[in-house]
Amino acid sequence: MPGMDLRICHLYPDLLNLYGDRGNLMALVNRARWRGIDVRVDEIDLGDSLRAGAHDLYFIGGGEDRQQVLAAPDLRGSKREALGQAVARGAVVLAVCGGYQLLGHYYRPAEGDDLIGIGLLDITTEHPGSHGRRLIGNIVIRSPLAGGHTLVGFENHGGRTRLGKAVRPLGTVLTGFGNNGEDRGEGAVSGTVVGTYIHGPLLPKNPALTDYLLGLALRPRYGEVFLQTLDDRLELAAHAAALTHAASPV
Repeated sequence: MPGMDLRICHLYPDLLNLYGDRGNLMALVNRARWRGIDVRVDEIDLGDSLRAGAHDLYFIGGGEDRQQVLAAPDLRGSKREALGQAVARGAVVLAVCGGYQLLGHYYRPAEGDDLIGIGLLDITTEHPGSHGRRLIGNIVIRSPLAGGHTLVGFENHGGRTRLGKAVRPLGTVLTGFGNNGEDRGEGAVSGTVVGTYIHGPLLPKNPALTDYLLGLALRPRYGEVFLQTLDDRLELAAHAAALTHAASPV
């Protein structure tokens, strides 16, 4: 699709990058370039300024509590306004695990003070402490953002996330735990903002979601974009293998 370009912002690339989360960025970049779309990726770290309108898609990966302690005040202090303005203009935000939690109102860790988020998602997250187990293992959900198909991956989190009225789940859990292990919801979606606990990484094995996000990110500058079909045999084989693995007894 010559003549189009995609501007991606990778927030905290070294600080928040658990379980192959950088692979999500690689999937976005490659699937855009395979269609002839020029892609620019800017890495934005602690203390770096963020300019509203400079990017079409923002990605935040996951991290442990100590990394979140560093990222939370920086995100809230120097980047919240720019992210909010970008979303208001139609930019996409994809956040995984720790990044997902920081998009909410707050994350209450097992120890220490609450980490106040930026409120892009109407969610709260609390760690149950030593009496609560980690929610860990393979996960399969059914998501409307993937055309009603399944999304596969891996989850590993102690926090229990609850959704408010202004968001909807990314999908319904078929295998695994999801946001809190109780209500069968996984992730949260509000407009162009998507949060999830799915690592693995998420996007390489779920090309339908990757393409949905690409089309959404291109829309503000190019209108409705019909992405050409790619040869997804390898991606779909990986998806099928993950489904089989998730269904196998441990």
